[in-house]
Amino acid sequence: MDVTPSTSVIQALLNGSVSNLANLVTAIGALGGASMGLVDTTKMFRGGPSNFGFGFIEDGLAPFLDAIASNAAPFGKHAILRTLKGDWLNGAAKPDQKAKAKSLIQLSLSPANAAALANVAAVDAGALLSAAQKKADGGAAAAENTGALAQFESVLTAVIDEAYERGDQKYRNAAKTLAMGTSVVLSEIAGMSIWGHSQENLIFFLVTGLIATPLAPIAKDVASALQTAATTAGVLKK
Repeated sequence: MDVTPSTSVIQALLNGSVSNLANLVTAIGALGGASMGLVDTTKMFRGGPSNFGFGFIEDGLAPFLDAIASNAAPFGKHAILRTLKGDWLNGAAKPDQKAKAKSLIQLSLSPANAAALANVAAVDAGALLSAAQKKADGGAAAAENTGALAQFESVLTAVIDEAYERGDQKYRNAAKTLAMGTSVVLSEIAGMSIWGHSQENLIFFLVTGLIATPLAPIAKDVASALQTAATTAGVLKK
């Protein structure tokens, strides 16, 4: 395909100079995939975009962790946060991260912090203290205290679920936004250097960059659909 540098890419599409629309869709999808890959490589710089969203986890668990930090627990607030952030940056499975956060806080329950944690979870402080004391002594919680433990666990689970879901949503949105910005820059640089500088080309490659990231996961399917449609149209013409 011969393209003069001053040609409008939109005119080329309308005139049939870019004959294979499916290839164009595939190329745009590849641009989106490459942009997401470039964004992902920035994780080597102190976690890069993976840091997005962890603030929701810190804020959500802060009341529980502050209560734990008020005593001499061997695995206190800062150690728990370091462990959870390590898993978050490494992209561990979300259910595993939630389970670990829950386990670490439950393991930190002790007679010294039972009253503070009971206040956070709005459970009976006396019952939770008795259960924590039984755990510290190596025994099982009495039947009348199991309700407080179950309520504490339910509240903790709900808080962790909300924190991780909101954090994950922010991370995914931030990563997609960064990838979209990268796509626009790459699209403009490559497109303008090949097709020349014009307002039409500027707008076209801006739109191309904006749709590249959301198109990437379905580019092959769209390209296949276009090829099928073209083949069908050719058969019907005969």
